[in-house]
Amino acid sequence: MATASSSAVGKLSREEFRRQKDLDAARKAGTAPAALDEEGKAINPHIPQYISQAPWYLDTGKPTLSHQRKPKEGESTASIDSWYDRGKTAGPAASKYRKGACENCGAMTHKKQDCLERPRKKGAKYTNKNIAPDELVQDLEMGYDAKRDRWNGYDPSEHKRVYEEYAALEAARQKLREEQIDNQTTTDMSVVKKVAKAGKEKKEGDDADEFGSSDDEGEDEDKYADAADAVGQKLDTKTRITVRNLRIREDTAKYLINLDPDSAYYDPKTRSMRDAPDKGQGEDAVFAGENFLRGSGEARDMQRLQLFAWQSAARGNDVHVNANPTQGEILHRQFQDKKEKLKDTTKTSILAKYGGEEYLEKAPKELLQGQTEQYVEYSRTGNVIKGLEPAKVKSKYDEDVYLGNHTSVWGSWYSKIGQWGFACCHSTISKSYCTGQAGIEAAAASSTANMLKAPHASASRSSPPREEQRSLVEQHLDKQARGETASSTEQRFDHSGKRRLGEAETLQLDQDKLRRAIQEEKKRKSGKKDEWEEDGDERSKKRKTGAMGDSGFAVTEEEMEAYRLNKPNFEDPMANYVDMEDV
Repeated sequence: MATASSSAVGKLSREEFRRQKDLDAARKAGTAPAALDEEGKAINPHIPQYISQAPWYLDTGKPTLSHQRKPKEGESTASIDSWYDRGKTAGPAASKYRKGACENCGAMTHKKQDCLERPRKKGAKYTNKNIAPDELVQDLEMGYDAKRDRWNGYDPSEHKRVYEEYAALEAARQKLREEQIDNQTTTDMSVVKKVAKAGKEKKEGDDADEFGSSDDEGEDEDKYADAADAVGQKLDTKTRITVRNLRIREDTAKYLINLDPDSAYYDPKTRSMRDAPDKGQGEDAVFAGENFLRGSGEARDMQRLQLFAWQSAARGNDVHVNANPTQGEILHRQFQDKKEKLKDTTKTSILAKYGGEEYLEKAPKELLQGQTEQYVEYSRTGNVIKGLEPAKVKSKYDEDVYLGNHTSVWGSWYSKIGQWGFACCHSTISKSYCTGQAGIEAAAASSTANMLKAPHASASRSSPPREEQRSLVEQHLDKQARGETASSTEQRFDHSGKRRLGEAETLQLDQDKLRRAIQEEKKRKSGKKDEWEEDGDERSKKRKTGAMGDSGFAVTEEEMEAYRLNKPNFEDPMANYVDMEDV
């Protein structure tokens, strides 16, 4: 690995270079011993040259790998912040001149030509007086970065002197200005303002005080503010040309707001970020993207004005926003007014010709979308905790409208049989007239439950007397003694315990009424409509007076018997038999 020190030796000749190549090949083949470093350790011949060769500032002229190793803890290497201790001495000053010391100041650490003290008229070598102490000589082994650090050894506290100097200048200038104002005998504010601005009117020929020159005294902070560049711009007062700067240096760069590589794209060429880097922050975002800035404020109005100017220029009109912005704004406003008037005129003419204005009326947004921006917070019980309770949505039907002398609305009462009605009269007819309390009593009397509770005359005459409360065994023995069976009893009584019509134990029928009833039933079934309608009035009169008044049934026993006799029995196998000889 002799090539590592080739830079220190110099350029090799052709013969030396050939021998070096042969030696490297022999070391890799194992026929020649490996190179040794300064510590006697063998260097692997297969290590590439860019690793084994030391940089020029660390090259020692010998093969080594120390530049690739971490320095040992025991080695005293100076850090990047270490610097010489200025002003420190090695000890107290000597009392007399020493041989070999500086002839000027008497210190042993340097010679006369290197002395930094002012040359004396007679040196310390000849006077043996005011001999300077020896300086502390430090040998710092600084690295590559520490040697080239231009701010190494700088004391930041020294910069405070600059602030103190400017503060003293400002205080003296303010004091001088106050003294000039106090010396004035007039109270006119115009004179006071002239005195306050006197510093601006002074020229270069004025005398300077101890705090600065005449130029510094003649300029005020207002003058400095006028001469300063605007934020984000560079203004040349001679050429009056404004050059756009990149950004304010105190602001955070756009690409540093969100370091996620999948966030908004940043174009380094135009230094623009159109999308928002942090979309989740909303209004609290520091930067919402350039597209947001372009669409906010008066940017849209400016875009519409620019578009109007372009379109007007294309039609031959002399409109230019930058050359004459006032004219462009006035023409654009006139154009908008004419456009709105034309739109209203067209709409009015169409509605007057075709109609349909009622279909243009829209319902409120709260009803269409079912939502609102009004915040309301409710508790678990449904009470409003925060915000105003929204108003109840009204129905499309008329509410609280009482018709027909009613005092309640339709649907305020629900009957037991499942019908809606009025609560004031219990009427189930929607357009009926209110009858008040009398209607409630009539509805209660005509209910099915009350009709079932009322005793019937026929049932009281035909039904057997109630038996005394006896056991079932005793009732069964009594029925067997009377010769009754359970089947005959079940045939005469239905499940509710009432006797069916025409099935009494000892049925007594009037033969004349039965004969007429059979004839009427035959007329009804035969289809003789005229004869049936002639007897209709008589039958209805008879049922209202006789039948309903006596037994409570609209059908008499004779009519029921006639219906039963003429009723076809479908269970009879010979019911549909027709004798062909009779035909």
